[in-house]
Amino acid sequence: MYKYFAFLIIGVLFSCKSKAVLIEGKAKDILSSDQIVASHYNNKKEFSTLYIKSNAHYEDEKQSQKVTAEIKIKKDEKILISIRFIGITMAKALITPTEVKYYEKINNSFFQGDYTTLSRWLGSDLDFSKVQNMLLGEALDDLSKGKYTANIVDQMFKLKDSSDVNTIKEYFFESDKYLIKKQQITQKAEDRTLQIAYPNYADFNQILMPTNIIIDAMQNKVKTNIAIDYNTITFNEDLSFPYSVPDGYEQIFIN
Repeated sequence: MYKYFAFLIIGVLFSCKSKAVLIEGKAKDILSSDQIVASHYNNKKEFSTLYIKSNAHYEDEKQSQKVTAEIKIKKDEKILISIRFIGITMAKALITPTEVKYYEKINNSFFQGDYTTLSRWLGSDLDFSKVQNMLLGEALDDLSKGKYTANIVDQMFKLKDSSDVNTIKEYFFESDKYLIKKQQITQKAEDRTLQIAYPNYADFNQILMPTNIIIDAMQNKVKTNIAIDYNTITFNEDLSFPYSVPDGYEQIFIN
């Protein structure tokens, strides 16, 4: 059950029609953290709805599986994610600012709850904005509210927030459009690291979107990798968001 949940919450992202990959800048001269943050947020993503299809590959130490994923976003309101294997819907999630609903077919089970329970299980503060930001290739946190040190690493601008002694957050940006290339959260006490990388971006009618994503998670030396290849992306269509738990499914509770 957890592998489908991983696809739905942190690994099922979005796709794009064939577009020229953006040429990214190489950082040379150091800038202040305020300059980097402001430049990153200059990349406006103005849309009402977003439809995505993708291929995703999940792998951990015990299994490897490929699925297709469909995601629908009504900006700032709801996200519907469907996971399919050989054309059969295996799992579906409906995410809103106040609630997460999810069911999966393997164990005929479903979950319904708020982000408090979900954050405790995932080991990281989670809310609707962070999920949406990750899908759009934006920083998980609101960078304008943090305090960061800035330097250059591997020709990328790096912002580091270590105000919490247990949790270190790092963000890496290319220097042309200040698109985020990688973001990493490390929690020392829990021996947990989450890294989200965006290898390439493309321009879709002046909306800059990632064209693929790689997620690497490690907890207690157990590794999980999710790689997504994108097929289709469209904006501002009239989308429906159907969700209903099939009869006979058992509710699960995350402690």
